[in-house]
Parts: sequence; structure tokens; C-alpha cells
Amino acid sequence: MNDKNPDNVAKEHQMENPVLLCAYVGHFLVRRVTVAMRTGWSMCVRYRLRPLIWCLLCAASLSVGCASPTSRLKHYASEQGFARGLLDTGDYDLLVFDNQAGLAQVQKSGKLRFNRSSRYPIGKTSQSSRLHVYLEGDGLPWRYRTVIMPDPTPRSPLMLTLMAIDPHRSIYLGRPCYNGTSEEPPCNPSLWTSGRYSETVVQSMAAAIRVLVDRFNADELWLFGHSGGGTLAMLLAPQLSQVSRVVTIAGNLDTDAWTDHHNYTRLYNSANPARLPPLPESIEQWHLLGGRDSVIPPSLVHHAIKRQPAAHAFMLPGFSHGCCWGRIWPSVINALEANDRNRVPGRPFKLDIYSTSDQESQ
Repeated sequence: MNDKNPDNVAKEHQMENPVLLCAYVGHFLVRRVTVAMRTGWSMCVRYRLRPLIWCLLCAASLSVGCASPTSRLKHYASEQGFARGLLDTGDYDLLVFDNQAGLAQVQKSGKLRFNRSSRYPIGKTSQSSRLHVYLEGDGLPWRYRTVIMPDPTPRSPLMLTLMAIDPHRSIYLGRPCYNGTSEEPPCNPSLWTSGRYSETVVQSMAAAIRVLVDRFNADELWLFGHSGGGTLAMLLAPQLSQVSRVVTIAGNLDTDAWTDHHNYTRLYNSANPARLPPLPESIEQWHLLGGRDSVIPPSLVHHAIKRQPAAHAFMLPGFSHGCCWGRIWPSVINALEANDRNRVPGRPFKLDIYSTSDQESQ
């Protein structure tokens, strides 16, 4: 999500966009070269070339950062030893990463096109009847509220880093038209803007998860979602009979409250979990909230959580929308395994009585 648009409001990440950063560096270099050409060489060496050389070195160091978001995503996944595949859901190809390289073993289905494999990472379990599914946030659909980005893929894929910590069989599932597929038909910008949580998106991802459940022989699903990925987790859960848990991190659980809070246009082609029937009581929900989250302040999702029959919320006072969830992820996974909410870092979020002072007091 951006600090000036409805999809990335975290100010601390404003300058993490490598494309813009490289553009700024390039603009600075052009100005330096132009001035150098107009200046005597003696003055140029002393006052112009020295900073120009330093700037060139800086630009070289940024060359990796200037890669596309999809390239960076794949590079990080490769470093972690993840397997990568494309899942054909009919109209859309969804990028899939597997933290145990098991995709190589399940490519019997023509729907799953396997690209690469690697050895099982050290410390990972090789057998499990439960499958963890990680759902990323919205990325960068808009720039400055008016410019639709051609590739909405997240610049900082938090859920991929959290999956690297998870010792259990886990899948990172991309969205339709994300991760380098935005120009492939029938993709159109509505699928990552106003319709990012549309029936088309939800059903495509549900179809992909069903294929993975079948090929991995999974009889239980835990869905993990950050930000807009939390929205999708809530929308996907009733579509999949194997779901027993939903865990959201700074989840956008009421999209109308979110757009109204930031004075954005409502997502008129998307479903809003807060306006749908609550999830079944058989699906336990854990919602992790950042006390310093200015993108989705806890007050926005209070009522959405309270109306759910088996929901528990936890406040992390020093955490923002993007920081610092990796620090506590091992503890969260252990608490889930032990089914012990007392092990979750942070404090239980007050759902019975809530006021604007709750966020400060916790």
C-alpha cells in the first residue's frame, strides 16, 4: 500500500519503490553531466566530477534494486530455496511458491506448470496433511491516486518473508494479473484496482487452492493474509471446506470503512467481508493488529472482528502496517500449533468495549 493512494499508505515505505529511486538518480546524473559539459575542466574535476563519480557508484549499487518487482520476488524466493510454478485456473495463470519444493512432485496435473525445483531446505518438514496458504497484500495498484500502475506486484513481499520462517508445508499464492502477468489477456486494471476483491479474483484463487489441496492430499487449510491479503483470506475461507483457521496481519477487514477513512473511492467491484455473513464458528480467526498502523488503524476493523463468532484479536503496540511482523512470526506459529492464544505476542484487543483511547492504552 502507498502513502498517497488507497493501496500503500505506509509513509515509511514511500522511498522503497526502486523504479522511482532509480529515476531520481538518473535525473541527478543527467544534470551533473550537463553542468560538467558547460564548465571548465579544472572546475569540473574539483566540483563536478567527484560527486558524479560517487553518484555513478551509487547507481551501480542500485542496479539490483532497479529490477522489476516480479524479478525481485522471484530472486528472493530462489534464495530461500522455494520451488516456483504457474497454476492455470482457466483464464488466469497464478504464480505459486512452495517452501518445500514439493511442486516438482505434483506436476501430474496439466494445470500446474512447474518451472524449477530445488532441494528441501534444511529444517523444513517434508510431510504434512495440513497446508498453509500465504496471501500477499495489494502491492501498488495506484500511484498518486490517479495513475494506475502497469504492474501492481508488491515491492516488499512481506508474506514471502514470513513463509520463509514457517517450518510447515506452505504455499505462497499470487493473484490474477500480478507477478508479471498483468499484460496477459484477459487481464485488465480493474482486477487490481476497484475489483481487486471481486468474485473473479476470489473464484480464480479458490480454484487454484483446490488444485493444490488435491495434489498435496491436504485435509486442513490455514489461510494467512497481510493487508488486502487478509481481505482475500476472509473471502476465500467460506469457499474452501478444508479451512480451519484464518490469520490476518493488519488485515483490511472492512473495505468501506477503510476507503471512507482515507477519503478514497469505494471499491465498487469488490466484495467487502464486513458486509457478508460471518464465517462459520468452526473457522477460528486470529487477527493481528499494529498499534501504529496508519494504513488500517485498529479502530477501523473493530466492529468487523466483533461480529465474527470465533475471532480473537491481538494488538502489537509498536508495530505499523509493514513493520515488524517477522520478529514475532515464530512465536505466532508456535502459538497456533499449541492452540494457545496466551502465547501470541502483544495484548488481546478489547472487543467488548472499545474507544479511540484503547489503541493508545494498549
